[in-house]
Amino acid sequence: MGMEETWDLVVIGSGGAAMAAGIEARSRGKSVLLVEHGVLGGTCLNVGCIPSKNLLAAAGRRHRALVNPFPGLPTGAGGVDLAALMAQKQELIDRLRQAKYTDVAEAHGFPVMYGHARFVDEQTLEVDGERVAGAAYIVATGSAAHIPALPGMDTIDPLTSTTAMELQDIPSSMVVLGGGYVGLEQAQLWSQLGVAVTLVGRLAPHAEPEVADVLRTVFADDGITVVEERAVALERTADGAVLVRTERGAQLTGQRLLVATGRHANTDDLGLDDAGVHTDDRRFITVDAHQRTSNPRIFAAGDVSGAPQYVYVAAQTGHAAAAGALGRPTTVDYRGLPSVTFTTPQLASAGLTEQQALAAGHECDSRVLDAQDIPRSLANRDTRGTLKVVVDAHTRKILGVHAALDGAGDVMLAATYAIKFGLTVDDLADTWAPYLTMSEALRICAGLFRSDMPTSCCA
Repeated sequence: MGMEETWDLVVIGSGGAAMAAGIEARSRGKSVLLVEHGVLGGTCLNVGCIPSKNLLAAAGRRHRALVNPFPGLPTGAGGVDLAALMAQKQELIDRLRQAKYTDVAEAHGFPVMYGHARFVDEQTLEVDGERVAGAAYIVATGSAAHIPALPGMDTIDPLTSTTAMELQDIPSSMVVLGGGYVGLEQAQLWSQLGVAVTLVGRLAPHAEPEVADVLRTVFADDGITVVEERAVALERTADGAVLVRTERGAQLTGQRLLVATGRHANTDDLGLDDAGVHTDDRRFITVDAHQRTSNPRIFAAGDVSGAPQYVYVAAQTGHAAAAGALGRPTTVDYRGLPSVTFTTPQLASAGLTEQQALAAGHECDSRVLDAQDIPRSLANRDTRGTLKVVVDAHTRKILGVHAALDGAGDVMLAATYAIKFGLTVDDLADTWAPYLTMSEALRICAGLFRSDMPTSCCA
């Protein structure tokens, strides 16, 4: 690979941020080397978005068969062959790794070197002890599931979303610690595969309260026990199960414990201190608006840089880091950033919550549309859902859209456009929306800012 040469850019990692950085640098005619100490493809491909959404789609298919709302149309679902389910998930990952990572790196012309990268000083990187010279470097090593040091955790064999999605046998019961998006998805995934699930922690803590309430109802309907308290201690029971104690003295048991209480940066043993790269108290790398670290030759991108943990954000920060490293600094525009939690119904948002908008100095106005008033929900015979629109009271521009709906994630694309390009609530109310789609909810809710009187279909 000609390691004696100096690469224009050396990128540590091979996930979404690293690949985007490589593509950006090659588009500028620069030489790039990616360094990967594990398997090609990063969190999203290997243990994150792709496997979890694939398994959620499978579990959702079974769940729909069991809770069919249409009388006169009997459906049913039998047991689950988990090993077969996991095998097809792995086949998808392997296929996408080849198509979206191996083939892409080859097409753009940047090699991948396998080995552990470590900075030995502010200028020098070694990979498994061999010096690799770069005019500039990008650290894009991602994040990993964090296991909190609760009393008794060392006596348990906790699952994370990563290891849970490798199980070959279905546990009889499971306690999920954490009510953020990973905890919510994993709780519903295993529940829909037939596991008795208890979720401990505040449910959807960052969602609008109206949106979180929908999921509370759905989880109750699904038989998922939700205890919105903080876990304070764990212990193994005599029969080998896990017992979780909460701050208010609740005791909850399950055959397995799945921990989904956040992620930490993959910054161990990278030699960041030797390289003069500062990290925060959670070891995430500190970067400026151009993704530059405290060492001017080293940039960071994706989860490890403390960016919002979405693969599309990782990719944008990767592009920005590469541009900056090659002397063309740029920034990432986070306006209207969408997020989706792939539960059933999906939780999704774009832009600011009402609380965030007030904190940013806006005078806010908001309307909430119940799914009972969305024709698509009525046709689907499932009206557990809501959509909330937050606007600036003076300009009437859209600041945020939040939903718990079937297909809420798809509704957010229009919301992101509206926020980024400064559309008003009147623009939305006066723009075509296809009837009997969930995206029509955006137009209907916008109309509520004019009148709260009921309307006829499409009127």
